[in-house]
Amino acid sequence: MYRSRLGKKLDDITLDYVSSISDDSDIAFYDIIGSEAHVIMLYENKLLTKKELKSVLSALENLKGGNISNPDFEPEDIHELIEALVIKKAGLENGGKMHTARSRNDQVALDIRMKIRDDINILVQCLVEAISTLLITAKKYSKTIMPLYTHLQQAQVGLFSHYLISYADSLFRDLDRFMSLYERVNQSPLGAGPIGGTSLPIDRNSTAKMLGFSGLIENSIDATSTRDFVSEYIAASAIMMTNLSRLSEDFIIWSSSEFSFIELSDDFSSPSSVMPQKKNPDILELTRGKTSQVIGYLTSVLSTTKGLSSGYSRDLQQIKSSIWSTSKISITALIIIKSMLSELTVNEDKMRKATEDGYLIALDLAEKLVQQKIPFRTAHNIVGNLVQIAHVSKKHISELDIDDIDPITQKTIKSKKLLEIIQNTTISNSLKNRKSRGSSGISEQTRMISQRTKKIAIYKNNIKKQNIAVKRAFDSLSRRVKTLTK
Repeated sequence: MYRSRLGKKLDDITLDYVSSISDDSDIAFYDIIGSEAHVIMLYENKLLTKKELKSVLSALENLKGGNISNPDFEPEDIHELIEALVIKKAGLENGGKMHTARSRNDQVALDIRMKIRDDINILVQCLVEAISTLLITAKKYSKTIMPLYTHLQQAQVGLFSHYLISYADSLFRDLDRFMSLYERVNQSPLGAGPIGGTSLPIDRNSTAKMLGFSGLIENSIDATSTRDFVSEYIAASAIMMTNLSRLSEDFIIWSSSEFSFIELSDDFSSPSSVMPQKKNPDILELTRGKTSQVIGYLTSVLSTTKGLSSGYSRDLQQIKSSIWSTSKISITALIIIKSMLSELTVNEDKMRKATEDGYLIALDLAEKLVQQKIPFRTAHNIVGNLVQIAHVSKKHISELDIDDIDPITQKTIKSKKLLEIIQNTTISNSLKNRKSRGSSGISEQTRMISQRTKKIAIYKNNIKKQNIAVKRAFDSLSRRVKTLTK
């Protein structure tokens, strides 16, 4: 339909090569309602008559019901398909005016922005639910003692709640990224035309308002050619997926028989095809794998856009599938992680035993020596020697006696006093005495869970406002369409 300048149709192989129809189903709805807003604006500015408007809107409403099928020719994209179907139903004298004062360039930018806008609203709701589940689980296990790790080696005494809050905080930052991005996505490019605007009397603010946008991408070059908002969306998704992948890796390790800290529900595990005893964490492994996919989509989009000159280039057609796939993976991953956490079994005894079998009170001992006015580096040396002696003699630090301690006090503290400090430093005391803000101390768990639970309520309210604003705009547009087609 658009090939009048070239004089002949594309052959089947070339058409298949250039066509994006297979990727465009995700934006068909947005292309239709964008067209409805556009033709209403044309009517308001006397570029369409009431009769022409009614004819076009009726055809578009028919398509909105799902009656989209290929016309007598193979279209290159969803924009050409919808325009052809409108012309087929409304006639060329009416439907042929629908594309007045716009281009496929501003159309596709509009459709992608509306699609990403909706996907962000779904994503942030899923994020809120995942964070809420983390906090509920953290509250349940706010006194569950476990080892905290660095370099995958036992480091300090901690609580399972503290671990869960750490991921809640990571996801809060992901939530912030998406909420901030939403404002940059929620700007209308419609009416920018192919690249330089139009001489016809149109009202870009009118279409923006009808479609629920908070403003315009004003510069017509920027409106049609930029895809930085796509890169930012996939980047935010890749960062979020990386956080989920790291949590998945921990749970994969901790669900192994060597750790047995947790057990995954049967719903989130898979059996072996040959080994009857196996219960594999396949869902978590797939989360790691799908994270790599999203990172790949980000690389693909950035590689596509990095060398493009100003204005629209057909290369941009290739990034659409990366957007849709990113949304699907990210939303599904959040739903699955949330559900998995809800059904998680935590082996509290196993966690505590692993904590007691190590030397996790070592730093607490060093800090107790600091309170005795001993320089930290000296205290570090003393406690390091205590750990070495305990390790060689296969004892817990608490089982050391005066004879073990005497050789290492370095005349900085009396052996009897050091022994008293050792015997009064326990795992439980360590967690009670940990007072620094954001630490794994018991009192800090209560404060952090409470504060973050209140924070969730604020986000829920803001997300609700975003959804309502778009819904109201679409409902208003729908009512106008019904009125104008009577």
